[in-house]
Amino acid sequence: MRCSRIFTDKALAKSATVELDARNNHYLMHVLRVKQGQALQLFNGNGREFNAKVKALTRKSVRVLIVEEVNPTVVESPLHTTLGIAISKGDRMDWVIQKATELGVNVIQPLVSERIDVKLNAERREKKFSHWQATLISACEQSGRCVLPSLQPLKSIDEWLPNDNSDCKLVLRAKANSFEQVKSHFTSTPQSASVIIGPEGGLSPEEITIAVTQGYHPVGFGSRVLRTETAPIVALSILQASWGDF
Repeated sequence: MRCSRIFTDKALAKSATVELDARNNHYLMHVLRVKQGQALQLFNGNGREFNAKVKALTRKSVRVLIVEEVNPTVVESPLHTTLGIAISKGDRMDWVIQKATELGVNVIQPLVSERIDVKLNAERREKKFSHWQATLISACEQSGRCVLPSLQPLKSIDEWLPNDNSDCKLVLRAKANSFEQVKSHFTSTPQSASVIIGPEGGLSPEEITIAVTQGYHPVGFGSRVLRTETAPIVALSILQASWGDF
C-alpha cells in the first residue's frame, strides 16, 4: 500500500504526537479511511519529512505519532523559478497553480493586468487565496515536494516588475523571438528565472514595453496561440529542461 504524504503546519519532531487539522482529518478518515497504526509521511513545508503512524482516531480528530525523520528524495530543482500569472476566471487559475507546483515553481505571483476580467473584493480575494493555497499544498503532497512554493499577495504588474531580481526574465508575447534565440543571450547558466504570462488576450503593448524596460526578454512559444493556463506549463517545462532538472 502506498504511504500517503500529508502536509501539516504543525511543528514536527521525532517522538512527538501531533493532532492534525480539519482538512487532514476529513481526508484521512473519510477518503483514505485510515486505521489506527497505519503509516503516513508528514512534512511541514521546510524541506524536512517524517515517518509517522496513526496513534488515535475519534469522530473529530486524528492524532499521529512521529516515528523518525527521513532523508527526503531530492526533488527541488537547482533553478529557482518564479511565475507571474494574470489571474483568470473559473478553475483555470487552480490548474495553473497545481501544474506549476508539480513542475517545481518556487514563487507564484498572481497579477492584475489591464485585460483581466476578474473582479475580487477583499472577501472574495481572501477565499480565493485560501483555495489556491490548498491547491498548492495538495500538489506538493502528490508530487513528493517537501518545500511549499510561496504564493504571493495579489499585485499589479507595475508593482511587481521593479522587485523581480531573477537572472533570466521573460515576458510572453505573440510573434516574439523563440526561447532558443533568447537563451543564446546567456553566456552562463542562470540560477533563477521568472516568466510573466498575461490573461486571455495577452498583456497590453504598454505592459510589455514596461517589462522590457525592466530587463525582460519578450519570448514566444511556437506559432500557435496558447491559452493562459497552457502557457505557464510550457514556459516552466522549457526552463526546467534548459537549466533545471529535466
